[in-house]
Amino acid sequence: MGEIEGTYRALQTPGARLGTQPPSGVSTLEPGQAPSAGTAPTAARAQDKCLLLRVKLLDSSVEVFDVEPRSDGQLLLTRVWRRLNLTECDYFGLEFQNVPSYWVWLEPMKPISRQIRRPKNAVLRLAVKFFPPDPGQLQEEYTRYLFALQLKRDLLEERLTCSDTTAALLTAHLLQAEIGDYDETLDREHLKATRYLPHQERCLEKILEFHREHMGQTPAESDFQVLEVARKLEMYGIRFHKASDREGAKISLAVSHMGVLVFQCTTKINTFNWSRVRKLSFKRKRFLIKLHPEVHGPYQDTLEFLLGSRDECKNFWKICVEYHTFFRLFDQPKPKAKAVFFTRGSSFRYSGRTQKQLVDYVRDAAMRRTPYERRHSRMRMPSRALTADLPKQSMSFTEGLRTSVSPSSTHASFFSAPASPTVPPGWPNVTDALAEPQDPHAKGPAAERSRGAMEGASARPAQASRPPALQPCPGLAVDSPQPPPSTPKSPLSLSPTFQVTLGPTGQGSFPLLSPGLSDAGGTRMDDEEPERKCPGADEAYFIAKEILATERTYLKDLEVITVWFRSAVVKEDAMPADLMTLLFSNIDPIYEFHRGFLREVEQRLALWEGPSTAIGTGNNQRIGDILLRNMHQLKQFTGYFQRHDEVLTELEKATKHCKKLETVYKEFELQKVCYLPLNTFLLKPIQRLVHYRLLLGRLCGYYAPGHRDYADCRDALEVITEVTGTLQRSLVRLENLQKLTELQRDLVGVEDLVAPGREFIREGCLHKLTRKGLQQRMFFLFSDVLLYTSRGLSGTSHFRIRGLLPLRGMLVEDSEHEWSVPHCFTIHAAQKTVVVAASTRLEKEKWTHDLSGAIEAAEGGSSAAPELPRSVCAPLRGPSDEASLEQESEEDSRGAYSPPSGQGQHRANTTVHVCWYRNTSVSRADHSAAVENQLSGYLLRKFKNSNGWQRLWVVFTNFCLFFYKTHQDDYPLASLPLLGYSVSAPREADGIHKEHVFKLQFKSHVYFFRAESKYTFGRWMEVIERASSSPGQAGAPKEA
Repeated sequence: MGEIEGTYRALQTPGARLGTQPPSGVSTLEPGQAPSAGTAPTAARAQDKCLLLRVKLLDSSVEVFDVEPRSDGQLLLTRVWRRLNLTECDYFGLEFQNVPSYWVWLEPMKPISRQIRRPKNAVLRLAVKFFPPDPGQLQEEYTRYLFALQLKRDLLEERLTCSDTTAALLTAHLLQAEIGDYDETLDREHLKATRYLPHQERCLEKILEFHREHMGQTPAESDFQVLEVARKLEMYGIRFHKASDREGAKISLAVSHMGVLVFQCTTKINTFNWSRVRKLSFKRKRFLIKLHPEVHGPYQDTLEFLLGSRDECKNFWKICVEYHTFFRLFDQPKPKAKAVFFTRGSSFRYSGRTQKQLVDYVRDAAMRRTPYERRHSRMRMPSRALTADLPKQSMSFTEGLRTSVSPSSTHASFFSAPASPTVPPGWPNVTDALAEPQDPHAKGPAAERSRGAMEGASARPAQASRPPALQPCPGLAVDSPQPPPSTPKSPLSLSPTFQVTLGPTGQGSFPLLSPGLSDAGGTRMDDEEPERKCPGADEAYFIAKEILATERTYLKDLEVITVWFRSAVVKEDAMPADLMTLLFSNIDPIYEFHRGFLREVEQRLALWEGPSTAIGTGNNQRIGDILLRNMHQLKQFTGYFQRHDEVLTELEKATKHCKKLETVYKEFELQKVCYLPLNTFLLKPIQRLVHYRLLLGRLCGYYAPGHRDYADCRDALEVITEVTGTLQRSLVRLENLQKLTELQRDLVGVEDLVAPGREFIREGCLHKLTRKGLQQRMFFLFSDVLLYTSRGLSGTSHFRIRGLLPLRGMLVEDSEHEWSVPHCFTIHAAQKTVVVAASTRLEKEKWTHDLSGAIEAAEGGSSAAPELPRSVCAPLRGPSDEASLEQESEEDSRGAYSPPSGQGQHRANTTVHVCWYRNTSVSRADHSAAVENQLSGYLLRKFKNSNGWQRLWVVFTNFCLFFYKTHQDDYPLASLPLLGYSVSAPREADGIHKEHVFKLQFKSHVYFFRAESKYTFGRWMEVIERASSSPGQAGAPKEA
């Protein structure tokens, strides 16, 4: 007879069956006397109703949880998260084994008894379920600690396969986090007792060598370094599912944040990005991937893989569904309504929060979070048990500022404890809600993050006078005293708001700055930021880091087209097939090339930053060989680059003739991921070639001719110079075409602005003299015509055409003495005369210089001039000297034109709008300078009312700073246009006593940013000063 599993029901008495109350009887036990052994079976039967489940945590400790057999998996998950006091819990899950060596995730919405075959014998284990691409996305220090423990487990189980050198480096960081600074005797004892790697003996000396390099590194920094090294590995977060393809070849399937991956042994042979996948399904043991028709390329429309069994196939399909929902969707999908009679297919849906929802929740809950201070996980003294660290449950604000915080800890908040240790009436007396402060030397299991403090309270009388800290529980509000938001003690957090609402100059407290960078929200960091100097950290190293940082930004810009825009047009079926083929057949090969190039640069920089005693360090501290090889490959893409103007032209034509595509285009430009005008991203590939030429020029200028890297850099510079020389005319034509198409969308009341032969020269704000006085107008100078516009007050951000003046026959003269208006000049056109005034003398000189040059070119041009753009506004008035004093009332501009629905919205950081609010102008030469002066990297931004600093990924492009939390983010959190700003070093009166700090100032608005090194400090000063000072056209006069 085999074992019989099931539940047994006790027979009921007749009275109980009828629903009567059982007689309770009279107790004859004395107070404190235990019942006799005869009552034991009753207690045992009551205990059988609860299921005791064992959960192995990431620190290898085992916790027991009692749940009812019919309860869903969510109940057990909630109890585990509550016991661990884990905030970012959606990254984790519980896994169990129904079949040896085959792990299955516990489903939250399914009863436990229907998932685990023998619950009483099973041991579930806590594990990381979703691996984000960047550890900077983890906002809790405690979460990063648990991720480091997961990677430690993966190393030991040979899931995280890597070279011996990388394995030794990871082990050294783990060793630093657990036992602290290097001590050879203690290190050897610890490594003899604790196993980190399957073949630890052969890496022992490397581990000790790496550990010696990490002196002074805090546990939190070590955890972050473990994640930073591991995320660059190809096997980071990979869980293999054995399968075979149609030909029967043995392969492995895996899923990550980017899509479904295909491996052969440990080599990745294919990636199916989520944007390219139309549908995932399974049928028995077959796993099916359906691709979008226009992206499957050489593959068939549906790919088929064969797994070991139906259960394995369904399990992998569920993991794919969860990964796609977690990383790609903003909100969790709503469950489908159940069919009344018949059902088809699986009803499985991801039931947790998406990554975006989780990030928003953690940010919004920053005031309620428990401060956590990471300490060494294990004690140095062999007599003590090696146990994980306890969080510091209570911390005053001043103590928090003295605590060393990791650079990666971008969300650390502190709050004052309540004045009285008494629990308010009505609060449940549970250890999860109330915990004593911890002794700095006390250690306990990581599972007892919330409750361990109560057990040792009596053993720490010196700490008894400190007030307890109330822990937030579900359904309970912690009303602990907190500093008001206006004080410097207020926790700061980044706001996700990106769209900026602009008012007239001087009305806002922060000019053109998104609320995400105001003092009302942000991330507090410790006052000290440790600097990491890698071996050979000379100027060449920082130039290589600049190549890496800007390449990351460039690849994200390409994804706006290849991933995001493609997804939008495919979803709505809005783009004609021939245009889609033209667009993506040109951009996709370039995107794939740069993905490989970025991977090479990341790997080289990781080796460059390794210890100086590492094998082959001299060969790794160079970048020229990689650049030379890839510049030669880029030369083969010249044909793709030359077709980009055709792509831009055809895209503009299609949006005019296809209303559906025009709608999708405009809606996409309003999304956060499209932080620049969409057609700007089509210029990025050619502009990137210019950046390579400039960066290679810097490397050649730094290296001596005899340096081992000089020859490769010189040859790479020659190759890329040849390519950029070939494409120079294409770049100029593309930039002009892009600017004209952008203005065609921004200007209301003019048609056919894009015409052959028409060139953009300058745009900016001037004040036009009317009968009501000086009125602000936006002027646009082209090679054949001067337009001026006004901005209505009806809520639209478009500019409406007010006048059109041909350049042929135009005359510009100084009239400052005639009208007694500072910096004014008169424009005499063929049919109209206007008097305008600039904001400064320098602005006046720029306009008159460009106008005179454009008039001279238009008069002397031998070719036929382009046809003037047609105005769809009210007709221009007849010739009259008094036309400059016409009455242009704002009531006129409010009612004359009403833009179509949806056109009133616009990004407020475009060049047109910044010129309007800053009362300045930008020329074609300025745009060309901005192309050459782009930069990316991490900066620390100082808060206005405190000494705290905020670590942000900053991108400078198109005269604007864009702020991200990490370089992996898809869209910026905030932006700061820099037209009109000055950049300088802080003065003594500013009170900034840090190195590598530069100051940005516009009128009374001041911001301080801190770079990581002297080189990067100089680069940020250089590019901002060159691109945002608006020098005007080449040869323009300078202001005295």
